[in-house]
Amino acid sequence: MFIVATLAILVTMCITLARALLGPTIFDRILAVNSFGTKTVLLIAVYGFLTGRPDFVDIALVYSLINYIGTIAVLKFFEYDDLGSGAYQEDDF
Repeated sequence: MFIVATLAILVTMCITLARALLGPTIFDRILAVNSFGTKTVLLIAVYGFLTGRPDFVDIALVYSLINYIGTIAVLKFFEYDDLGSGAYQEDDF
């Protein structure tokens, strides 16, 4: 059962990678990369249970947090062209 799940996740990862490379807009590509990261978390968890090491779920959770923070950082960079800018600029005062 875990082998079938692993193969299904790998197939969807390939499809998602194709969307990331061929996406018409940058936001489609960012969404595809985020989805690829989510599928990687699933793959790590399934692989952990397949090999009898359920402690891989902890690694998958850490990777999912890194994926989330990375996606927010990339979206902020494309929105403001700077990762350090806040809601206001210093010139506003």
